[in-house]
Amino acid sequence: MRNTWLIFFLAIISFLSGTDEYIVTGILDKIAETNGVSIASAGQLFTVFSISFGLLTPIVIVLTRKMDRKNLLMIALLIFSLSNFIVATFEGFVVIFIARIASGVSAGLIEVTLLTIATTIAEPEKRGSAIATIITGFSAALIVGVPMGRFLASVMDWRFIFVALSVLGTLFLILIYKLIPGMQGEEEKPLKEQLKILKNKKIAYILIVTFFWMFSYSIVLSYISPYLLQVVKVSSNTVSIALLIYGLSSLVGSKLGGFSTDKYGAIKTIFLGMSINAFGLISFSFVGESSLIFLIPLIIWGIAAWSSGPALQFRLIYLAPSVAGIILSLYTSISQIGMAFGAGIGGLIVNFGSLDLLNWVGASSVILIIFSLLIVNQKQKVESQNK
Repeated sequence: MRNTWLIFFLAIISFLSGTDEYIVTGILDKIAETNGVSIASAGQLFTVFSISFGLLTPIVIVLTRKMDRKNLLMIALLIFSLSNFIVATFEGFVVIFIARIASGVSAGLIEVTLLTIATTIAEPEKRGSAIATIITGFSAALIVGVPMGRFLASVMDWRFIFVALSVLGTLFLILIYKLIPGMQGEEEKPLKEQLKILKNKKIAYILIVTFFWMFSYSIVLSYISPYLLQVVKVSSNTVSIALLIYGLSSLVGSKLGGFSTDKYGAIKTIFLGMSINAFGLISFSFVGESSLIFLIPLIIWGIAAWSSGPALQFRLIYLAPSVAGIILSLYTSISQIGMAFGAGIGGLIVNFGSLDLLNWVGASSVILIIFSLLIVNQKQKVESQNK
């Protein structure tokens, strides 16, 4: 029973690190205004977080593979707290930008270490459930953390949000010291060995799909607040409500994606989810200004976009069950890199184009996935007939 509560405690820490990543998307306009930069420039705070999370975390994990997991988690939480304190208190966009790099690395270390600790302290028959609990904590940040951050930023200075993240990070560091036993790190395969998995064409393909899926998702999500404010022209309070509704839709989509994967299979679930995803994104362009009708495509997009996650992960584990941990770490890295590229390209579109182009670029990425799925499926049918 004690270990069950410890795993829930670890999930709360996972929620905190997830909030640190996603919170920027809900208050982008306020950060830009305070620092005297464009919305596109402020959006790069999300981009750099995702890049450091996706690219640097696997490297740091390999370098620290022999370190006690408890000590590694405490160090990661210390970096997390310091970097968020810098974001909250230091002037200058460059300093905040650098602090977000540190935040991204610390969040990546926190997530990987939490998963390691959770599977270690959980009973053997409950390790899968322990992993799901930690991942749910991170995902819940989008559902609760982002709209809550938007609401708080509407009644107080947005910097107080990062002060709170810093304080909570320090509190959890102390609790980890008190509650979690020491856990010696294990020998892990070098990154070069891990990447040999990519020689499997089916695995490489699913990871490519993951990249373009998260690219599409991030290119819209990163600028969703200014999009709703400037294109749909709703009030700031309505944006807060819309983000909460979107978060709840994402949760429903994740659950439906898992159910559909079990019932109809991963490939069919991915194809259906991507098709509805594209429809939802395109539908944004047919919403009038200051109209609550925009909630319809928002909900459709939220449900469809998140339905693909369980199916993609299931497919990867199915293709490489003996190295599930490695393959899921690669999935996480590719997801973050896709999000980083999406936020980056979104910034260029906002700078040199227009906010109302974001959904079309996002939809184009998803449509590319749909066509690739049709081509791969047809190729597999031909190969099976030739056999």
